[in-house]
Amino acid sequence: MTRPTVALFVTCLVDAMRPSIGFASLSVLEDAGYDVVVPPGQTCCGQPAFNSGDRAGAEAIAKATIACLEPYDAIVVPSGSCGGTIKVHYPEMFEHDAAWLARAQAVADKTHEILSFLHAAGWTPDGVTLPATVAYHDSCSGLRELGIKRQPRAMLGAVAGLEQVPLAGAETCCGFGGTFCVKYPAISNAVVEEKAKAIEDSGADLLLSGDLGCLMNMAGKLHRRGARTRVFHTVEVLAGMADGPAIGEDA
Repeated sequence: MTRPTVALFVTCLVDAMRPSIGFASLSVLEDAGYDVVVPPGQTCCGQPAFNSGDRAGAEAIAKATIACLEPYDAIVVPSGSCGGTIKVHYPEMFEHDAAWLARAQAVADKTHEILSFLHAAGWTPDGVTLPATVAYHDSCSGLRELGIKRQPRAMLGAVAGLEQVPLAGAETCCGFGGTFCVKYPAISNAVVEEKAKAIEDSGADLLLSGDLGCLMNMAGKLHRRGARTRVFHTVEVLAGMADGPAIGEDA
């Protein structure tokens, strides 16, 4: 029986800063019954340019990404923000260009954030054990643009030994916001300071989320505060790959 094929859009941040998320994504997708291809022409999704007001630059990157991804029947992304850019903002970029709008919408319709994709497919981790307490942060793009909240928590519930603890302000922004943290560093730092305190107050051994930008931001602040909380992308836990260096520990 032929296995369905999915294209993995790795994201530039994962590729450059935390390749283990890409390998974990490959592992869980294959375990879920998919053949995985990594389109060689992929680059950035264009979100930084789009958020910074560089509309022409963002459109050029989007066109290249659309052309790269449109041959595939399903595209999976281990990032709510990159997934949101492709699914929500690509069609917005080309709303006045009928030809490119059709192509953008077609790619958007078959693009999925990995945690919601796996949950919709009915997959749960089998044989993964992690005796730890975890707090979960809902990233802004994943939650508000893609509706990701219960899906990762449901799959984490199948990890033996893992106890999920409440995180005050779990749906509150961590302060990263892509280029926001560069434009408004003082505000960004104040926001992540509050987030880090809430994480420490939760008493969790681990902090999990589905966006590497958020995770790097919070891991950096936790490290500077001397916190013991270790930080991982959710797919790393689901793939049984949370026994190595946490985000911020392998720099």
